[in-house]
Amino acid sequence: MKKIAFLLFIFTLNSCISVKKYNKRLEKPISSEKLKKDIDYAYIKLQKLHPTLYTYIPKEKLDYKFDSVKNTIHEPLKPLEFYFKLAPVVAEVRQGHLRLVPPEKKLTKKEIKKLKEQKGLLGRLSYYVENDKLYVKDNPEKVANIKNGSEIIAINNIEIEKLLKKYEPLITSDGYNTTYQKYSMARRFPTFFTVEYGIMDSVKIDLKSEYTLDQKLVTREKKSKEDKKKEKTDKKPTEEKKTKDYNPVTKSFNRNLKFLEKDSSIAYIKIKTFSGTYSQKFYRETFREIKKAKSKYLILDIRDNLGGSLAEITNLYSYLAKDKFRFINDLEVANRTSITHADYFSHFPNYLKPIAAVGYLPSKLTSLLMVRHKNDKYYLKSQNIFTPKKPKKDAFEGEIYVLINGSSFSASSIISAKLKNDKRAMIIGEETGGANDGTVAGIYSTQKLPHSKLKLPIGLFLVQPNIEFTHTMKGVTPDVEIKPTFQQILERKDVELEWILKEIKGK
Repeated sequence: MKKIAFLLFIFTLNSCISVKKYNKRLEKPISSEKLKKDIDYAYIKLQKLHPTLYTYIPKEKLDYKFDSVKNTIHEPLKPLEFYFKLAPVVAEVRQGHLRLVPPEKKLTKKEIKKLKEQKGLLGRLSYYVENDKLYVKDNPEKVANIKNGSEIIAINNIEIEKLLKKYEPLITSDGYNTTYQKYSMARRFPTFFTVEYGIMDSVKIDLKSEYTLDQKLVTREKKSKEDKKKEKTDKKPTEEKKTKDYNPVTKSFNRNLKFLEKDSSIAYIKIKTFSGTYSQKFYRETFREIKKAKSKYLILDIRDNLGGSLAEITNLYSYLAKDKFRFINDLEVANRTSITHADYFSHFPNYLKPIAAVGYLPSKLTSLLMVRHKNDKYYLKSQNIFTPKKPKKDAFEGEIYVLINGSSFSASSIISAKLKNDKRAMIIGEETGGANDGTVAGIYSTQKLPHSKLKLPIGLFLVQPNIEFTHTMKGVTPDVEIKPTFQQILERKDVELEWILKEIKGK
């Protein structure tokens, strides 16, 4: 027992030293020469691995962007300062999945334990962004009695407008879409702020509500016994939680079915994320129930769904299609060997990595054999997911409405584009944040810049729905455009859903 205790002490000590050493490096400026080499390294890797680097920006213009940022670096910079220089240039590629990862301080086990005992800070509120202004959209926990709809003017005397303008160049959508950015900023603002100013125990928030100014102190409250007990209960798996993919953070199901009329004529499916977890069982049971109920209309709500599993949306489409279909085109890759740079070990937990190492070389060889050269391009062929499929036995045959908004991204955009192209559904809402004609994602090759150590995950696949492309370089446009106002959102008025219900009753 003494030996075990000693070994644990040594392990903990080494861990603390490692964290201290890592964090110290984040405060050390890096020479301008080394930072310029990192910029060149990042661009070379993008050119080598990204399958469609110049879809939304000409090569000459992107060359100029990378050269220009090098010319702005005249003195040593810390990794975070360098991040704010390079990240906007990476965003100029206009691929929503592509972004430079900001450097974050590591925490000791003691610090992690302390945070787990506390509630969050800025992340406990949900936000709305419009015209360089930040509003509180929802405050479910009544944190500091901050009212929904209040405008946040400053945090710790730092003006919000300045922060938003600083963070805006870090965010991009697919192509020339403009609806995605405000949703992404509202979601990522607490992260950006924490990365720049560190983890705090409290923040002072200046608010404007109607004609009054107010100041609130938000602190990291300690979790009560009731909070911990509820967390423990939320984490306990049940069959319903598995099938509907329960999210203990939002305390809600990620997918759900309900009927909006007493006669079950209108089925409504809300999918918050295509996580893939137990999704086959959910769709099998859901569409069996819809068929049994003899529903005439189906509303598929994928607003604020950022995407996820390609297998899940392919399976979902097989319950919506009327005829045999091909859902996804063969995946385009940059060259014959780019797929061999994929993040192989990231899919395995640490204890399995030694075993996974045995399959490393066979996996790379298999990847090479799957690449085909056609019309001066390279494609990954041909797994089961890309082959033509028949509709499922319980596929829905009635009329379909799909709800989308600017935060419908990636897989949500792909299935929306396919449904619209095949004239299988009426699309309602706001242009999607993800591109109509496909996106670069799938699996990633994470490159670590040699000197700054910043991480650059690069998507290796061009994923495109099997449709006639629009070439608009934008998102999926709705058949009927409806954008709720902030006031309607605060009042919980679902104007898009109301329009569909009115349309159905009119029939």
